[in-house]
Amino acid sequence: MSHHASSTIAAVATAPGRGGVGIIRISGPLSLPIAQELFKSVSLSARRAKIVHVHDAAGTTLDEGIGLYFPAPHSFTGEDVIEFQGHGGPILLDMILARIINLGAQLAKPGEFSERAFLNDKMDLLQAEAIADLIDGASTAAVRAAARSMQGEFSQHIRAMSQQIIELRTHIEATIDFSDEEIDFLQDNALQQRLTKIQSQLHRVFASAQQGAILREGITVVIAGLPNAGKSSLLNRLTGTDTAIVTEIAGTTRDVLRTQIQIDGLPIHVIDTAGLRATSDVVEQIGIDRARSEIQRADCVLLVIDDRRPLAEQIGEINPPLPATLPMIIVRNKIDLTLRQPGQQQGPRGVEIAVSALTGAGIEALRAHLKHTAGFQDSAETTFMARRRHLAALQQADTFLNQAADALHHGKAELVAEELRHAHRALGELVGEFTNDDLLGSIFSTFCIGK
Repeated sequence: MSHHASSTIAAVATAPGRGGVGIIRISGPLSLPIAQELFKSVSLSARRAKIVHVHDAAGTTLDEGIGLYFPAPHSFTGEDVIEFQGHGGPILLDMILARIINLGAQLAKPGEFSERAFLNDKMDLLQAEAIADLIDGASTAAVRAAARSMQGEFSQHIRAMSQQIIELRTHIEATIDFSDEEIDFLQDNALQQRLTKIQSQLHRVFASAQQGAILREGITVVIAGLPNAGKSSLLNRLTGTDTAIVTEIAGTTRDVLRTQIQIDGLPIHVIDTAGLRATSDVVEQIGIDRARSEIQRADCVLLVIDDRRPLAEQIGEINPPLPATLPMIIVRNKIDLTLRQPGQQQGPRGVEIAVSALTGAGIEALRAHLKHTAGFQDSAETTFMARRRHLAALQQADTFLNQAADALHHGKAELVAEELRHAHRALGELVGEFTNDDLLGSIFSTFCIGK
């Protein structure tokens, strides 16, 4: 049991605001006594819904709804849990929550219910994080991937690899124990094959996790270029709405405009920026400075040019010039006026995609290339949700396995065992077998209150 076991927590579990239904959760040893005082004469049975009336301190009825009791350890948190489902008025829910706190509960911190579930071995850390990702899912593909992680698919892969590493470590350490014997276990080709198999599995898991991380975080794309190149028109075409004001007056966009689109489930954060030109207008200059800041942070920049003018001439007018290392796609806009064929081609400055923001020609080629740039693949059924820390841990485990393979090749049993131990620990950090309070605090503080 966790160190929280002596306290009882409570929170509103439904989203803030007015709604038809509101849910309050209580978890901890005082849950049932609080419910008996709150619901007065009604006696709750395990996992049986009952109509209850919530009473204030004076005995006046505040609300009528459904009461549920989940005794430990068969509950979400592993503790005694009470759930009240009533009407969703925010003032009403606050009044009921205040009454529960007066009866001895503490207001739950963000993610504290899920943290208790993890600490009480009701789920591992990957599953707990997937709960938040399921709630925050920005696309159908992201929700499905998070659901797979929550059901334990990601964890199963990690635990299977961990078990294989343990078995391999056992074999290697036996080699060390019998080092005085004339038996060289390290010459056994089966050891190398087993290690290679683990590495191959890790690479497959990493590829799936990488897709999940892209689904979760997406990429940031900045639309940049000279004034009147059609940047705002391109933004409107990509979003399918009149997000940005479009006029023939140069310098219409003076600040950054942010919106999000999805391409086959891939979230793309699109930022429209002020035209990059020399100006004496103080307000426009602030917008240009902000545009350059966004460009520096972008995963990809769509440099929009007017196809009626030479590319080199337009790039030369951007002063100071854009960094040579910038991940950039040249978007040749206004091909409806030049009759250039839409689509992708390789140009002197890199990939060029010819489009017409007015007619939509070439836009699908641009969308496809953005997916390619992000490294996104249409393999959603084998993807599970992942975060940057997951990718870092998998890469770390891969490094240790590579070092173990090198040590095995040179017959250094002690080094092989040590590198395998580090690889096992890196995988264990994913599911929470090895963790610390700072990491848990960082993870669960991003959750909703009441979850």
